Amino acid sequence: MRVLLDTSVLILAMNDDPKLSDAARSEIQQAAIVYVSAASIWEIGIKAGIGKLKINLDRLIPCLQEAGFEQLTVTWEHAKAVSDLPEYHKDPFDRMLIAQAQTEPLRLLTHDKTLLQYSDLVTLIPPHRAP
Repeated sequence: MRVLLDTSVLILAMNDDPKLSDAARSEIQQAAIVYVSAASIWEIGIKAGIGKLKINLDRLIPCLQEAGFEQLTVTWEHAKAVSDLPEYHKDPFDRMLIAQAQTEPLRLLTHDKTLLQYSDLVTLIPPHRAP
């Protein structure tokens, strides 16, 4: 199984945040390959730049490599696939992740149930560990 992490799942995983459920951790650990999209790094960079996130990209990228995550670049095919998506979701970063998941194909791990409307490749994972 090859998976793509959405940005929020990526952040939780890299911070070993207790909000990341055991089910999500298991999905990530069992994956043959875990991809992180360049679009997620772009989104994190924007949010860090405007103060919405406190993440140092100079530290994050080597940590992603150490964790064994694979880089997923944004291709022309991915960009074109975004234009073919229905307007279920307005967020451009989420739309790119959906396009990448469909084009490659990859399972997209997300907390955003709105994305389920796009494809059975979207896997909704619980956002918190069960008490």
